[in-house]
Amino acid sequence: MSDTSINTGAKTDAYGPEAQLGDYFALLKPRVMTLVVFTALVGLLAAPVPVHPYIAFCAILFIAIGGGASGALNMWWDADIDAVMRRTQKRPIPAGKVQPGEALALGLALSGFSVMFLGLAANWVAGGLLAFTIFFYVVIYTMWLKRWTPQNIVIGGAAGAFPPMIGWAVATGGISVESVLMFCLTFMWTPPHFWALALFMRNDYDDAKVPMLTVTHGRRATRIHILVYTLLLAVLAVGTAFTSIGGPVYLAVAVVLNALFVKGAVQIWRRNEDDSEADNFAIEKRFFKLSLLYLFAHFGAILLEAGLERFGMGGWA
Repeated sequence: MSDTSINTGAKTDAYGPEAQLGDYFALLKPRVMTLVVFTALVGLLAAPVPVHPYIAFCAILFIAIGGGASGALNMWWDADIDAVMRRTQKRPIPAGKVQPGEALALGLALSGFSVMFLGLAANWVAGGLLAFTIFFYVVIYTMWLKRWTPQNIVIGGAAGAFPPMIGWAVATGGISVESVLMFCLTFMWTPPHFWALALFMRNDYDDAKVPMLTVTHGRRATRIHILVYTLLLAVLAVGTAFTSIGGPVYLAVAVVLNALFVKGAVQIWRRNEDDSEADNFAIEKRFFKLSLLYLFAHFGAILLEAGLERFGMGGWA
């Protein structure tokens, strides 16, 4: 990728518009960072080992910075794609507010800072997991999978699934079945979440020549994949209720949300391709919005179960 050949159409002078602090913050993908912080915090608090509040605060801060570093490096590499897609044209680099080299420097600096200080503040297992997460998202997903295979979001989804494992490692210094379950919950949620987005943003991926499933296999195949992954996710999510991080509160949340999620996936699967785009978009957008609530609610229920456990009221005992 050439970061000097991006024609964004932005109105700039010889040096480009002056970047504001908010432009650099936007490079860190704050919306994505919110999910990273929350799932990492749940992993940390759900662990059976208490963590000093100051160490916990520092750990979550460094995990957030590491997630932001990944976002900056992703925007640096994908600047040419972002300039084409309507959904991303206003990002700092294609908008001409931040130079690609600045994004690269910021991403690298924050990556090194976050990994080093997480290792020092917590332990090197957590630091190593954060380093691997950044590498996986930037190199494996962004630089390789995203432009090469329609399975990009399936395999690449692992990057977004690591934060709860990192949080768990902060507390325990290792990996366990419970942290892997939280990883799997996010990993299996990612494909239907992003494929729903791709269904009503397909033209963007067509224009940018990104081999999303909607582009390579069509809308009908994507709808089938959403249904299959949603059914598998429902089994995993409900089954998690009967593990040490689950309990009756989590089970109630999982049953209700997965019933709604499966219902939405079935509606998408049954959608007639001859129906108007407005009808399609309504169902797909509704499913996409539900997917956001879905993950936050499941991890919130895990957090609540952990809190109840502290007072001897959680789990199935």
